[in-house]
Amino acid sequence: MRKLPSDLVTGFKNDKLPMHESAMKHVTGQAVYIDDMPEWPNELHVATGKSTEAHADIVSINLDKVKAYPGVVDVIVQSDIPGEVDVSPVLSGDLLLAGDFVHHIGQAIFAVAATSFRAAKQAAELAEVTYAPREATLHPKESLARQEFVLPTHTICCGDPKVAMAKAAHTIKSDIYIKGQEHFYLEGQISVATPNEDGGVVVYASSQHPAEVQKLVAKVLGLSVAQVLVETRRMGGGFGGKESQAATLSCMAAVLAARNGCPVKYRMPRQDDMVQTGKRHDFWNRYEVGFSKEGEILSAEYDMVGKCGCTADLSDGVVDRAMFHADNAYFLPNARISGYRGKTHTVSNTAFRGFGGPKGVLLAETVIEEIACTVGKDALDIRKLNCYQEGKSKTPYGQEVEENVLLTLIEELEDSSDYRARRNGINAFNKQSPFLKKGLALTPVKFGISFTSKHLNQGGALVHVYTDGSVHISHGGTEMGQGLYTKVAQIVAKTFGIDYQRVNVSSTRTDKVPNASPTAASAGTDLNGMAALDAVNTIKGRLQEFAMEHYGIRADEFAIENDQVQLGTEAMSFPEFIKLAYMNRVSLSSTGFYKTPKIGYDRKAAKGRPFLYFSNGAAVSEVIVDTFTGEYKVTQVDILHDVGDSINADIDIGQIEGAFVQGMGWLTSEELSWDEKGRITTNSPANYKIPTSADVPEKFTVKLFDRANSEESVYRSKAVGEPPLMLGISVWCALKDACAAVCDHQFSPPLAVPATPEAVFYSLQAAQAFSAKQKQNREAEV
Repeated sequence: MRKLPSDLVTGFKNDKLPMHESAMKHVTGQAVYIDDMPEWPNELHVATGKSTEAHADIVSINLDKVKAYPGVVDVIVQSDIPGEVDVSPVLSGDLLLAGDFVHHIGQAIFAVAATSFRAAKQAAELAEVTYAPREATLHPKESLARQEFVLPTHTICCGDPKVAMAKAAHTIKSDIYIKGQEHFYLEGQISVATPNEDGGVVVYASSQHPAEVQKLVAKVLGLSVAQVLVETRRMGGGFGGKESQAATLSCMAAVLAARNGCPVKYRMPRQDDMVQTGKRHDFWNRYEVGFSKEGEILSAEYDMVGKCGCTADLSDGVVDRAMFHADNAYFLPNARISGYRGKTHTVSNTAFRGFGGPKGVLLAETVIEEIACTVGKDALDIRKLNCYQEGKSKTPYGQEVEENVLLTLIEELEDSSDYRARRNGINAFNKQSPFLKKGLALTPVKFGISFTSKHLNQGGALVHVYTDGSVHISHGGTEMGQGLYTKVAQIVAKTFGIDYQRVNVSSTRTDKVPNASPTAASAGTDLNGMAALDAVNTIKGRLQEFAMEHYGIRADEFAIENDQVQLGTEAMSFPEFIKLAYMNRVSLSSTGFYKTPKIGYDRKAAKGRPFLYFSNGAAVSEVIVDTFTGEYKVTQVDILHDVGDSINADIDIGQIEGAFVQGMGWLTSEELSWDEKGRITTNSPANYKIPTSADVPEKFTVKLFDRANSEESVYRSKAVGEPPLMLGISVWCALKDACAAVCDHQFSPPLAVPATPEAVFYSLQAAQAFSAKQKQNREAEV
């Protein structure tokens, strides 16, 4: 890739920032999602027949009534799939349709294509299936006890944790169960497939990974990859839920489209989506930590068991990232971190914003809270004491934290949020208020940016310049509302030196940019923006060479700025110059490519550099809790977040706000529940509660940490999508702080995740019981 010219490293601070490229289309309803596309007259609709057992053999299946239902055109089972039945993203086990046995409730056994979705859905319910149930594993504790894993265990070690633990002045030993989260994207899973005249298919997919959809559709149809074209214009939210599992819908629609020679739409209704697709992984984390009298961590031993579900899906990377972030912002001189990929007979869990990072960060912050209580200090002081800084900069997996910014960022937010004065005020309030208690917490996040699978760290782009000076850009990234298309258009415009309005970003298509990585890991702008920049620099280099030859000028006498081309002492408009270049047969089109440098992780040694850089941030959250009921309110949030030299501050702040609220939802109201048979009971908006506008605190301040990325990222920016989600942990810690106020912080009462009002009530009860016990002991001594 071409090096970034020194005059292009200045960022976008003084630019007029464009709004999200589809903002007006979103609010006016003009944005076209897949379900908005006009339907063909002969289009069929899909529904699937689902397993009612978590783990069982299929003894018999009778589909006669299904096939006879009015409107039904086709019914397929596993043996009707013309190619491969396995649609796993990485390893194996994810079957398009079940065969002789089922692994979770909701697993698709057969598919129905009908003239309407209603007909397909009603017909599917008429199937007669007989099962021979087997024992089911439903909890990660059970998978650990039974040694049932979807993949081998991985362990990271540094120092000698056993020896250091034995020498520590204090030790704590406990566990915490962290529940998962439903993606709850506004647009559910959907795909449309239509056969073409050459025996292939065109697929319109709501997917974060069109290239994977292309590959898997080709596999199930027995075609070459080149015979499948996949297009994604936009998604109504993804959050990781459409990284791997969206491919199933495309594959199902494609099989039925090929069989019936007509377009087929497969749209999951919300309840089917919540039953049949994976979530954020639950984690059961055990920890033992040794620390000094001052609260400095000396040793840590962590066992992290992810609830992966019935297949591997993306769980290897999820558990790895949980392990990589179990330190969060804190130096662990001696540590053992083991990650277990627990197999359960539940739907296969998948990617979710932050991957496994939030589970590791929450473990780290839980440990900090416990240490603070033990040594009798403010948790912020323990955080600052253990924070990565000069002389304490190596992670347990061997990567150096090269940017020494964490402590600076924390202290800047501590001052700007008036943390100390507010802490004193809250302490005074809690002493005189018997029924309402306030809590306050400042928590940081250090999040690694790059895919942990090295080969995914590549991006491609295609740029055309037309003779009127307009520019077309296609790249491998997908737009799910996060503003990627807008940022890449800005990068193209700024690198060319032209007006943003000249740049048009097209749908993501597999025939424009092949083999693209998923839009995930917060790497969308880093990878695709750099690839686009590379393509622009190639074209710009050709234009410079043409200008030097045509006008007899030096290289430094050529420049494009503000839509004007400087040619020595002469100047002309960009469109005029482009037309001149075309007339002189200059190529005005180029591909671009980028691969992330420096990264690599030796899995056998459990050492390396899995991330190019770290994105950092911190949040202060304040809550007030009713000790009678456990009800609470988040009253104020202050955030300072590091996005490097921001490409679009408005979009970045919007992403930070949205991520924080989504993280707060995971930790407070979004409770996933299953019954004893493995059936999900939170399967609709009626019983699964995402945050509403009423949950957003009235005092909500977001500021950007003003420092460029030290790594050569695109215009020295930093990724923004995932890291701010973990700032929501400050709300959970503030609730824990309020509960501990009941017993004057002499005890750290356990608090479940999510911290629903019921969970807060039980935590308050534990604190009150501790206070009563202490009082009883004092009276006994007297």
